Amino acid sequence: MSDTGVKTADLADLLAEPGPWTTVVVDGRGGRPQAEELARRRAVTETLGDLGAPGDDVRAVAEALDEGDGLPSPSTRVLLVRGGRAVLDESFVGARRGGEVLEHGPLPRILPLLRHRAGVVPYLVVETAREGARLSLCQAQRGARDTETTEIEGRTDSLNKVQAGGWSHRRYQNHSEDIWEHNQAEVAEAVDRLVRERRPRFVVVAGDVRARQLLLERLALASRGLVLEVDAHTKAEGSDDGALDDAVSRAVQAGIDAEIAEARDRAAAGHGASGARGFGDVVAALQQARVDTLLLDARLADSDETLVALDTQPWIARQRGDELAAGSLGPVQAAEALARAAVLSGARVLVIEDDLPDGEPRDGRPPAEPLASLRWADGG
Repeated sequence: MSDTGVKTADLADLLAEPGPWTTVVVDGRGGRPQAEELARRRAVTETLGDLGAPGDDVRAVAEALDEGDGLPSPSTRVLLVRGGRAVLDESFVGARRGGEVLEHGPLPRILPLLRHRAGVVPYLVVETAREGARLSLCQAQRGARDTETTEIEGRTDSLNKVQAGGWSHRRYQNHSEDIWEHNQAEVAEAVDRLVRERRPRFVVVAGDVRARQLLLERLALASRGLVLEVDAHTKAEGSDDGALDDAVSRAVQAGIDAEIAEARDRAAAGHGASGARGFGDVVAALQQARVDTLLLDARLADSDETLVALDTQPWIARQRGDELAAGSLGPVQAAEALARAAVLSGARVLVIEDDLPDGEPRDGRPPAEPLASLRWADGG
């Protein structure tokens, strides 16, 4: 993922700032021809002007789109603009989830951003060989990935075992084995450092069979617990990365599914006392800042249900008249209001996408109710 705007932790600070806001969620530039890109940019800015966005906001959007996102197609661009400045500008690899958004209003639309962020998984790929390794720090969004690569070149003297007999043959074998072990010790040290500093969700290890074995023996326990081993020598000349890509896609989706399942299990603990389900109960939990993780079905973004957004704590109300001491910002689409209140109260937001874990469509089934796991149970 390319991030030229604020970091995730800063989103709550942005949401607490007053509007109005201009929100843009569009396909990334990719390899689109210049004439087509100019026409698209003109259509975006003209639409925003028709919607009442101020000229300074429109110009900020045009300038951001003109710079491009640097990602191959397909990709997704999210812009939040306030006071003539793009205060958030993020690009994601992979196809856009949900429809295009061009809006101007008192609040920004954040659910499209959270949908893409929820699917972003940081991981490390280690493609190792006897002479060294290629380490790639990646950001994946359900299989699509953006990569930062580092090459580690180890010793190469006497790497090939000499086909000689007797004592000389054994001596050269032992010498080559020592070099392999030395090289993999260097690779393990680099992997352990990246695990500590960059905190990848998992570590894919591929490459030469003996090199993988030596590396795994030398990894720290914390790193070894994250390893997904792939039986493919991807550093070999002419090798196919298909097995590696398939393993990464499965691991990314499995990680997302596991997070959602864990949140559901926590919400169900104590016969449901550790969770809140449905708009009313979830709003009440958010008002008390009790929500640890909020689960939203992506299709709730298309619901006609509305909730009231507030300008300060508790950030959300069920209906007008429930605002308490906070000021009302008016009715807001319900999923957006829930997501906003969750972010502002320090909760994590996970989005359940339209496809089931096995990739099959939901066949018209209604969206799941909002569900929250709580920081403390009823009566806790």
